[in-house]
Amino acid sequence: MLKSRVAQVRNTMQNLRLDGIVLFDAVSIRYLCGFSGSDAVLLVTGEKLVFATDSRYVVQAQEQVVADEIQEYREKLGAVSALVERFALTRVGFADKLVSVELLHQMQDRSPAVEWRSFGDAVRNLRQIKDAGEIADLRQAAAMNYAAYQAVRGSVCPGMKERDLAIELEYSLRKAGGEDKAFDFIVASGSRGALPHGVASDKQIERGELVTIDFGTRYNGYYSDETLTLAVGDVPARLREIYTVVLQAHDMAIDAVAVSMPAREVDKVARDHISARGFGEYFGHGLGHGVGLEIHELPVLSPRSEVLLENGMVFTVEPGIYIPGVGGVRIEDTVCLVDGRVEVLTRCPKVFTSVVA
Repeated sequence: MLKSRVAQVRNTMQNLRLDGIVLFDAVSIRYLCGFSGSDAVLLVTGEKLVFATDSRYVVQAQEQVVADEIQEYREKLGAVSALVERFALTRVGFADKLVSVELLHQMQDRSPAVEWRSFGDAVRNLRQIKDAGEIADLRQAAAMNYAAYQAVRGSVCPGMKERDLAIELEYSLRKAGGEDKAFDFIVASGSRGALPHGVASDKQIERGELVTIDFGTRYNGYYSDETLTLAVGDVPARLREIYTVVLQAHDMAIDAVAVSMPAREVDKVARDHISARGFGEYFGHGLGHGVGLEIHELPVLSPRSEVLLENGMVFTVEPGIYIPGVGGVRIEDTVCLVDGRVEVLTRCPKVFTSVVA
């Protein structure tokens, strides 16, 4: 599978008339050669795949990396310059969104005869389509979410601090086999639920509130992402109404997902329903984003998206309503298109649930 990915990169090189491309970002390097460390460089030419890293990662690279050559360097840009000269490259691509202006200038200074050209989002675009192994890892990460939620659900109660709930979730995900938390967990209760990115605070959860929990982990490099909104005891009718509208929008959007459908149309299904129920001004973000080796990647589901959905795409569906001074609801699942059908990877129940009698 790694060889297939490299072959697709070479096709892009050919279309852009590049002699090679140089990759510095850890995610693209892992995607193309299997290396999970944090510092390396990867050169792709028409004939060779050359991986280089420093002494800290040489043994790891020998165990993980699939490449024609594995090199050790003392200084990264010196290694890049030497490789470019060795293969007599004249037009070399780089990811302009991931390479700083300073780094570009340094490469130009080291190799002044080379024409450095952007290859845009070529690798990120390839990563939109997951293979069977990637989807299996994403399923496993999602299963860890479910196990962690089951472990902590019974502890959610009035008086518990948001931060303590986040800590319990992180600990449970680690026990389930997660490599790391996917992001700083959102635990937003009461009026803080109106904060779409309300990272867990010292606020105590109170009876009669909703609490939104957005959490995930990483497994074999791949992420899970899921959001629940729970009631703590009986909640006001207004909050219950908001929950019902968001859940309906969530379910309608997932039911609408289909191969070749414009991503913006899936967003529109959820957005139109929320607007029709009178809450359109309180849903400000896009419906979803891709999930894979990064917690946020392509495709994007928003009103401006130009993407057509394809088999192998994995993305979130996460409508929300956020009313300042009142509270909010977000309900999120990660879904995948497989053989023309929608598979919901995340498994925590999304029906209205009160955790306190």
